[in-house]
Amino acid sequence: MVTDVATVRVLLADDQELVRAGFRVILGAEDGIAVVGEAADGEQAVQLAAQTRPDVVLMDVQMPSVDGLEATRRILATVAAPVKVVILTTFDREDYLFEALRAGASGFLLKNASPEDLVDAVRVVARGDALLSPEVTRRVIARFAAAEPPAPSPRPPRPPRPARPPELTEREFEVLVLLARGASNAEIAAELFLGETTVKTHVSRVLSKLGVRDRTHAVVYAYEHGIVAPGGG
Repeated sequence: MVTDVATVRVLLADDQELVRAGFRVILGAEDGIAVVGEAADGEQAVQLAAQTRPDVVLMDVQMPSVDGLEATRRILATVAAPVKVVILTTFDREDYLFEALRAGASGFLLKNASPEDLVDAVRVVARGDALLSPEVTRRVIARFAAAEPPAPSPRPPRPPRPARPPELTEREFEVLVLLARGASNAEIAAELFLGETTVKTHVSRVLSKLGVRDRTHAVVYAYEHGIVAPGGG
């Protein structure tokens, strides 16, 4: 298939041929999206990603040979071109969600999502956004908090103001803090009395300066560096 530079190139990775066929039909009917390959297991997905250099990989979790999480790690570690991975699963399982994020995935989508949601997912991650709602972002923070409980203290000291990464301006740091607490762009704009377009610009600069993949990984960065803490600190 001949595509233009604006076309989003998609690789499908699922061990069920019927699922791949359904996704292929849905995405193939959309302008600006082209399916450039199909893989029946994780190992084949890694090989095809290197050959076709897709913009987005729709990756099943449970596959033979190499599972989707390991395939995601390998693709993001070996494919030179920027690739976004959306993890697909039939179950809303938090262990998949967090393992997917640690593997470097940019999104998480249930297989029972509507065709419209599938198309939106491809477009969202292709333009560099993360496919996680603010509610799920808050779950990310809670999960990291639960993984590292603070030491008990009879009289906890007043928490110091978190240190601002030197590469960020004060305004960018304010945006990062709100983003890391799970705020949407609209909520950040309302809190800081900014336009949503301005917020998008600040978020983009924060991601670039911190060297993180997307806003969800900025949440992980913020928690791991003490910028946010359990209870919304």
